Amino acid sequence: MSEQRSLVRHETLVVRVGNIVMGGGNPVVVQSMTNTDTSDVAATARQAFELAEVGSELVRITVNTPAAAEAVPQIRARLNDAGVDVPLVGDFHFNGHQLLTRYPKMASSLAKYRINPGNVGPGRQQDTNFRTMIEVAKDHGAVVRIGVNWGSLDQQVLAELMNENAKSETPRPGSDVMVDAIVTSALRSAEAAESYGLAANRLVISAKVSNPPDLWRVYSRLADRCRYALHLGLTEAGMGPRGIVASTAALVPLLVRGIGDTIRVSLTPEPGGSRSLEVEVAQNVLQSMGLRAFTPTVSACPGCGRTTSTLFQRLARDIQQQLREKMSEWRGNYPGVETLRVAVMGCVVNGPGESKHADLGISLPGTGEAPRAPVYIDGEKVVTLEGPDMAERFMQMVEEYIAERFPRRGTAELRALKTTQTTP
Repeated sequence: MSEQRSLVRHETLVVRVGNIVMGGGNPVVVQSMTNTDTSDVAATARQAFELAEVGSELVRITVNTPAAAEAVPQIRARLNDAGVDVPLVGDFHFNGHQLLTRYPKMASSLAKYRINPGNVGPGRQQDTNFRTMIEVAKDHGAVVRIGVNWGSLDQQVLAELMNENAKSETPRPGSDVMVDAIVTSALRSAEAAESYGLAANRLVISAKVSNPPDLWRVYSRLADRCRYALHLGLTEAGMGPRGIVASTAALVPLLVRGIGDTIRVSLTPEPGGSRSLEVEVAQNVLQSMGLRAFTPTVSACPGCGRTTSTLFQRLARDIQQQLREKMSEWRGNYPGVETLRVAVMGCVVNGPGESKHADLGISLPGTGEAPRAPVYIDGEKVVTLEGPDMAERFMQMVEEYIAERFPRRGTAELRALKTTQTTP
């Protein structure tokens, strides 16, 4: 993982999930979740592979039926065969205690279990079922995420706090009591897990709500009251621009305060759409804040009446797409390539200036300008491109620059890196 900007962080415990380290001031980890039927081994392994390729450092999968439980070891094996060691997280609801005890191979194939204390059973049965899952986690060396969700909150905790509030001389709004119930449920469950023998550094807490202001309140209170590693995410964020904006608005105020050790952007994909968009959005949030670097940054002007040509728009789109597509190859071969900055500008007003500030920049001709495009490398003009193939030639210059500036790792170094990444 890339170096993280120095920032006052909420002090949390270090948690190791497979080959991933989170908490304790380590870089914020990006995760995602498959939406395939887990019993379909091929489809789930393929989607998990795709998510890992675009940068999901943890991949969660649904484990809800015996068929899904039986599929998990096969999915893990397929990923291992493909050289993908991304840790898998099992998402359990209602029957997790049964599946984890009946399918030990599944339990050992998962690096982390997600347990929602609100739906593991009522009353004493809840405690028994929860304890069973914690003991399986202990036996298999798994991390447990206590995942409270406002839509499936432990009703006993909520009723208790609502009753206390009703008896108060100065009752608080119901929404504030709901926030307290979410926090209380999460912390009580984590404390119970510790009492059953699971170490605090094998626990992660998440507390999901569906609007940003409530998320800020929930995690502010959690950060004040515990040192458990915290997973951030807005649940039911929606799709498209609405989901992206809502998730960003929810995450940034917390991250800028140093709250959050791992994040997910939960987007509803378009029908048949790629699940990888939520990973890209999470990465862009962290990269825009200067917390992580995942892929080269492409700056491009928005366009105006001076840029009636669509050439710069097409070039910016194509370069950004090519850079992202090549990152899986470059990441291993060219350490530091994710910090590259490229500018694609559309006219003479800001084009040369912006291009000089990037590692590589091209200032394309605007309306009425000569059909020539100066190229800048490390702030110096190096060539002027013209002709129908200027886009291809500029992209070739980008690749040549990467090869020259970021020394390629040797075979021995790559082998040593792989060994380091796969050692728990």
